[in-house]
Amino acid sequence: MLEKTMRVNYLFDFYQDLLTSKQKKYMKLYYLEDLSLSEISEVFSVSRQAVYDNIKRTEAMLESYEEKLNLYEKFSSRTKIINELEQKASSEEIKQLVNKLKELD
Repeated sequence: MLEKTMRVNYLFDFYQDLLTSKQKKYMKLYYLEDLSLSEISEVFSVSRQAVYDNIKRTEAMLESYEEKLNLYEKFSSRTKIINELEQKASSEEIKQLVNKLKELD
């Protein structure tokens, strides 16, 4: 469950600009502020089922964007490579370059 939450949070970070304001609000409250479906439904005066459906639909959209654009996958791969470089870096110059790469993400 934690792994799924982390993945959705990353996907949300990458693709939130492609979502509607309502989708963003629901996702922020559910995933970032850890509100329950019932709490969110009270805030927006809608049913718990409406909140659930919106969140599930938004998760599917985020996964669809990722299938097409692969931003999270590329980010994960880059992070692994940067960590390996950091561990194997022997000179100060290489370490500085690795730090510059980290700052880009």
